[in-house]
Amino acid sequence: MKSPSLFLGQADAANYRAKGFLFPIPVLMQDEQLHYRKMAKNFYHALAPEERRGYAGQSHLSFTWAYNLCTHPNVLDAVELILGPDILVHSTTVFLKPPGNSFVSWHQDATYWGLSAPRLVSAWIALSDSTTDNGCLRVIPGSHLQLREHTEIHNQNNMLTTGSTLKDTMDESLAVDVTLRAGEMSFHHANLVHGSNTNNSSGNRVGFAVRYVSPEVQHERPHHEVVLARGLDQFGYYTHLAAPPRCSFEDGLVRHRQKRQWLSEQRMDGVGESN
Repeated sequence: MKSPSLFLGQADAANYRAKGFLFPIPVLMQDEQLHYRKMAKNFYHALAPEERRGYAGQSHLSFTWAYNLCTHPNVLDAVELILGPDILVHSTTVFLKPPGNSFVSWHQDATYWGLSAPRLVSAWIALSDSTTDNGCLRVIPGSHLQLREHTEIHNQNNMLTTGSTLKDTMDESLAVDVTLRAGEMSFHHANLVHGSNTNNSSGNRVGFAVRYVSPEVQHERPHHEVVLARGLDQFGYYTHLAAPPRCSFEDGLVRHRQKRQWLSEQRMDGVGESN
């Protein structure tokens, strides 16, 4: 597969800046799609049911497959178009949305991250087809140009565990469904209003969300380690992951649970949620 840098250009970057999102971006070959979907599903199903809502984040800190996916050259080539040559992996989440009542409320990510500047892009990598029927990401074009007031409305069916929800209602007639084929990726801006509906299909929607941030951006909240995915970090605002995880799946699961427990104790367990 050709790198996205060969078919994405400055017009695409300008479109992203104007609308706050960009898709579809092909990034994975078919064998890669199958591999990463299998690993994401194995990870998700290895978690106890009560863990799945709060423990699906930051798998890249403990599992080789997740680290490799968020540092995939095709993904980073596209991210570089938006952020430039210096790229940190801010956070990740495995999403497996089953048929049923799960949804994501309308929200803007930057409101709970506390970024000094919105130089963060969220990549949603589809590991299965993501469709209107199975509850794909939905976005409001241009909504990244204004920060809005939020409240917290906790609902067991909301995949966003913080419950962060816009105070004002959105005109859903403006929403764009970000439909993707397996192996494709979308980008959305840290300030973009987004959410998702329920999965009304008969199968799971599987995706891997990665947030990439420029090293120059400071983070108001305490933050776990980041991965220097490309370029340099000349600012030193974040602690870097010392080395890529290179352990078995079983040992990775132990490490992941220990890491999630520590994040919870440090009140960092809600960092890095999306759609």
